[in-house]
Amino acid sequence: MKLLNPSAAILACAALSVANANELGRAQTIQSASHQAQANSQSRVDKSAEKTLVLNAEIEQLQEEVRNLEIYRDHLAALVASQNAEVASLDQQINDIAKTRQGVVPLMYQMLAELKVSIEQDRPIKIDSRLQRLDKLQAMMHRADVADAEKFRRILEAYQIEMDYGTKLGVYQGQVALDDKTIEADLFYLGRIAFVARSLSGEQFWHWQADKKRWVALDSSFKPQLDQAFAVAAQQVAPSLLELPLSITAHATTQP
Repeated sequence: MKLLNPSAAILACAALSVANANELGRAQTIQSASHQAQANSQSRVDKSAEKTLVLNAEIEQLQEEVRNLEIYRDHLAALVASQNAEVASLDQQINDIAKTRQGVVPLMYQMLAELKVSIEQDRPIKIDSRLQRLDKLQAMMHRADVADAEKFRRILEAYQIEMDYGTKLGVYQGQVALDDKTIEADLFYLGRIAFVARSLSGEQFWHWQADKKRWVALDSSFKPQLDQAFAVAAQQVAPSLLELPLSITAHATTQP
């Protein structure tokens, strides 16, 4: 057996050590690179997971906004439908009002015409104020600044006033047109049952004769009852039973 030279053996060992060291270094480098790669990969995974969480949160927020928008859209659709129905209703009401107005205006003119006839044929109780009221109503019909509803209300009010003359007791001062003259007198009315004039001196009395539309003188025997009636109407004495003849014209004499 041939023995190695000691120097050669040392060199061989040294070479082997260097080779092993190089291999170990490369292994450590590879391991370090592997660790770094793993760390980088984990970092990317962590960042990706974080981005995924952020994206999921954004998606949920967007989905919530979409749901809210859908609810709001449905709300607006309901509002639009309601507004359309309201517009249709208003259009119908306007059409109905126009038709009603076309019928009410002629009715008001007819009511005024009938009111005029009624006043002219009635006892002349407060005749001046009644005719003035009628004139104002007729002039009102041509005014554009007064609504039809207000015109109709005033006409109805005038009718109510005319009706009240048939039930009220009253006294006032006015003119009385006799056959030969016109005098100032006190006038008493009890509905449309009695309408009597008394001279300002309190000595003469006249009764309105409806069928002949004129004043006729009354006999002086009626003076106590008539004075009592005037006093009650003027609230000068307490109300009491008025003893007025039911048919005063039966005792009337024509004014000379």
